[in-house]
Amino acid sequence: MAKSIIEIQNMTKTYRLGGEVVQALQGISLQIHSGDFLAIVGPSGSGKSTFMNMIGCLDRPDAGSYFLDGKEIARLNDNELAAIRNEKIGFIFQNFFLLPRLTALENVELPLLYRGMKIKERQQIAQECLKKVGLIERAHHLPSQLSGGQQQRVAIARALVGNPPILLADEPTGALDSKTSQEIINIMKGLNEQGHTIIIITHDWEVAKQAKRIVRIQDGRLFESRGDFIEASSVD
Repeated sequence: MAKSIIEIQNMTKTYRLGGEVVQALQGISLQIHSGDFLAIVGPSGSGKSTFMNMIGCLDRPDAGSYFLDGKEIARLNDNELAAIRNEKIGFIFQNFFLLPRLTALENVELPLLYRGMKIKERQQIAQECLKKVGLIERAHHLPSQLSGGQQQRVAIARALVGNPPILLADEPTGALDSKTSQEIINIMKGLNEQGHTIIIITHDWEVAKQAKRIVRIQDGRLFESRGDFIEASSVD
């Protein structure tokens, strides 16, 4: 049986907005195994973004525990959290976040540049990652010369470049048409088959139901279901 790469127990997170207290997460527990392909679905304001920040080590819970690959996240300092993000998690976002003056290859290389890797080695790795997403022929194009789907492929290649075990995708198809969205999901399915653990945060039911597992977040609480048992109307 695959080992647990993420273990979350009774996670809570509260924010103050003005004079109001908002319980963004209310006692969430979740176990994710190595090689899972998990979709987290829910409407706006359900706690999806807060939960994504927790999984991605971008924020800390008020209470509860979070173990990532055996390490308890709450015990780590900011530098240790940054190292975990760099080594363990590849981030993919709806808006791509490519640097406009860098080519596709240079954008993919960037995380390796921050690690101090020599240019020849990082270029070779970046080229391999662009090949994985079917975009090596566009390596020297700027983001403005690429379609939205191509830009997202570059963003996926950038997420892959450090060979992280986990890919965390926040609405990765949100800015794309349905045909291009399916192409991106197919790439993620292929990466999952190669061993990457995939976690997609989405409000799109068509995307969610292609994952191996689906959990629904509503009012800061988590419910796990099979696709057969969630009506599309339950996801806004």
